[in-house]
Amino acid sequence: MKAIFLSGICFIAALNSGAQTETPRRIWFDTDIMMGLPERAPREVDDGVTLIMTLAQPNVEIVGISLITEVDYGMEITEEILRRYAPESDIPVYKGSPQAADLGTETAASLALAEALKKEKLDILALGPATNLATVIKNHPELIPQFGEVVFCAGRTTGYPFQPGKRQNTVGDYNFEKDVESFRVILDAGIKVVLSGFECSEYLLLGQVDTRFLAEGSENDKWLNAFLVPWQERAGKLFGVAGFIPYDVTPLGYFTHPDYFLIHRDMPVVINFRENDATLGRNIPAQKHYLEAGFEYPSKWKVDFAYRTLPGFEELVIESLSKE
Repeated sequence: MKAIFLSGICFIAALNSGAQTETPRRIWFDTDIMMGLPERAPREVDDGVTLIMTLAQPNVEIVGISLITEVDYGMEITEEILRRYAPESDIPVYKGSPQAADLGTETAASLALAEALKKEKLDILALGPATNLATVIKNHPELIPQFGEVVFCAGRTTGYPFQPGKRQNTVGDYNFEKDVESFRVILDAGIKVVLSGFECSEYLLLGQVDTRFLAEGSENDKWLNAFLVPWQERAGKLFGVAGFIPYDVTPLGYFTHPDYFLIHRDMPVVINFRENDATLGRNIPAQKHYLEAGFEYPSKWKVDFAYRTLPGFEELVIESLSKE
C-alpha cells in the first residue's frame, strides 16, 4: 500500500506540474456542507473533504461558494476551512436556501450566482440539493446559456440500490430527494448536466488506515482528522466497514481528473415514483421519487452519467488532504 501511495504521489506531482501551465477552470461551488454540525450523531464529512481537495487543485479556481440547508453552520465551517487551507484567498461565501424547500425564493446565494453568471459562463460543482441553482434558472431564465457543465452528486441507473459497505443497509439519494422539483427545473432548462453519485463513488473508501497519517501531521491535519474518525466509526456500525465513502469528491474529479472516470454520454434520465427502498433515515415514507438513468428510456432529458472511478483516484483524494 505504501509503495502504491508513493508512486501515486509521484504521478500526481507530474500531473500538477503540467496543469500549472494551463488556465484554471473557473467553477462555482454549491454545497450543503455540515461537517461537524453539533447533533446527536456525527455528520457526513464529504463536502468538507471535497472543498479541501478543490483548494489543493491547480487546474480549478473557485469563483464563489453557495450554501444550502443548515446555512448558518455551513457558513461557519466553510469559513474555517478557507482560513486553514486557503488563507490568502478571497473566495466569497453566500447563504442560500435554508431548508431546500423554497424554490424561487431569492437568497444571497441565488443573487450572487446570478451576478456571477452575468459576467461569465461558469461550470458548477453541485454537492447538495438543487434549490439554489433552480431558483436562478426560474427567476433569471435569460442566464440559462451562462451555465456550463453542472455536475451533481445524485442519480442512479435504473433500480440500483444505494448500499454502502457490506450492503446491510440502504440509504437514500439525499441531494435529489430533498428537492425533486428543483431537479425538474434544471433538467427542463436543457443545460449540460452530469450525474456522479453513489455508483461512481461506492468503491472509494477512506478508512482509518488511509487517513491515520493526519493524526500525526500538522495542526490542520489533526483538526481534519477529528472530524473524520467519528464518521468512520459510525460507518462501521451502520455499514459494517469502518470507513466512509467520500461521495462528493467524484463530481470534483470529473472536472480535475477526467481520465479516472467511466462515463455514459447522453444517457436518458427520468424521475420515477415507487416503493421506498431505504432502510435508514429519520422519516421513511412508503414511496418516493427516484432519479434514474438508462438508455431504455425515451426521455427528452439527457445527462452524462459517471458510473465508475478507476484505480488510482482514491490515492489522489488522500494526497490532496495532506496539502496546505
